[in-house]
Amino acid sequence: MMTKDIDKNRSQIQYFCMDDLVPEDHLLRLIEKAIDWNFIYDLVEDKYSPDWGRPSMDPVTLIKIPFIQYLYGIRSMRQTIKEIEVNVAYRWFLGLDMYDPVPHFTTFGKNYTRRFKDTDLFEQIFSRILEECYKHGFVDPSEVFVDATHVKACANIHKKEKGIAKQEALFYEEQLQKEIDEDRAEHGKKPLKHKYNGPGGPSGNGGETKEIKKSTTDPESGWFHKGEHKQVFAYTIGTACDKNGWILNYTVDPGNLHDSRTFKGLYDKIRNIGIEKLIADAGYKTPAIAKLLIDDGITPVFPYHRPVTKEGFFRKHEYVYDEYYDCYICPADKTLPYSTTNREGYREYKSNPKECANCQYLTQCTLSVSHQKTITRHIWEPYMEICEDIRHTLGMKDLYSHRKETIERLFGTAKEAHGFRYTQMKGKVRMRMKAGLTYACMNLKKLAKMLQRLGKIGPKEPQYLKDSSFAVA
Repeated sequence: MMTKDIDKNRSQIQYFCMDDLVPEDHLLRLIEKAIDWNFIYDLVEDKYSPDWGRPSMDPVTLIKIPFIQYLYGIRSMRQTIKEIEVNVAYRWFLGLDMYDPVPHFTTFGKNYTRRFKDTDLFEQIFSRILEECYKHGFVDPSEVFVDATHVKACANIHKKEKGIAKQEALFYEEQLQKEIDEDRAEHGKKPLKHKYNGPGGPSGNGGETKEIKKSTTDPESGWFHKGEHKQVFAYTIGTACDKNGWILNYTVDPGNLHDSRTFKGLYDKIRNIGIEKLIADAGYKTPAIAKLLIDDGITPVFPYHRPVTKEGFFRKHEYVYDEYYDCYICPADKTLPYSTTNREGYREYKSNPKECANCQYLTQCTLSVSHQKTITRHIWEPYMEICEDIRHTLGMKDLYSHRKETIERLFGTAKEAHGFRYTQMKGKVRMRMKAGLTYACMNLKKLAKMLQRLGKIGPKEPQYLKDSSFAVA
């Protein structure tokens, strides 16, 4: 028998309790129990007047609004407010009843501009939630995975102009220049007149300049080549996580900066948390980063990097380096003695053109018109050789393979479930806020589900979820 009673309850007056309308296993209920939100009052206390002005909106409610947005990947604050109006769980989480007016969608933006814009509030919120994860013993910083992902900026690719940008000094520039001069002195060469004098260089008078594409919509973003054809303005988000997928820290930089340039900023934030092994992809496999990590007592785990030698030519490993005599030996058993150390920190070893001219391997060795083969070796090459030894150590290949289950899964989750594929924010400062809130939400969500799994909060998790590797993703 067909039942037709869809309209009978629409106008009915009922008495109810807001708390009874939210299921016990709802994510927001678990999050509410996982952390004491009163810490926000201490963080924002100096941003409010104690005895002057109109009563403000509760700061906890104000901060929880963007948490809802990033937790559920809602595309905008305007849409978030519309969702809060009709979602009972959202109202319960914010402390609103069914008849309380929902704040206007500009409320958070105005408060951000007037109160929080030039503060590190959202970094502090991220750190406080991470601290809670540490307290429960979930975080293990002994093995840290580092990588960067790009977030599309809110900038039209057609609204750009050519600009001149100062190229900042690399973090190791000053030390490298000093060691270059020492190396040249050992070989009887005169010191170089270093032309690069960036903020980290000897004179600090500003670095070299280069021409870049600059967005007129969001000038702080960077022109990023995405694959072979796609080009967009973007931000690069450097991220570090542990082997269990907990996000440890992050940095925000323009999308046109290489991972090796942005690494130092991220590393400075995590270097004192007890790292034993740091796992990173080939973008971080440079002599400077290898030296930095090894000197700090950290084991770098990098992948194999395929040589870029042209096909049909000898690869660099086929030229044997003689450490005692400081020279290379080619496949024809001829020596390539030291010639000089260049500005980039590479020692140059050059062959004798007269010997090479009649060599049977000449066409496999060089196409130089002068028949002279040149091989370069960085003055920090021993650190790269240590990295290669580590790569061949038992268990390191398996450890590197866990990137797909940690840092890469983290990026995938952020983009697919939390709206991290692109941003509607303009400017590096607002992008830092977005990254901080997104990563804080991901850690908090994971914390709540872990505590539920252990039976510390909420109803006990079903057994089939406990057996799933995606239960706390």
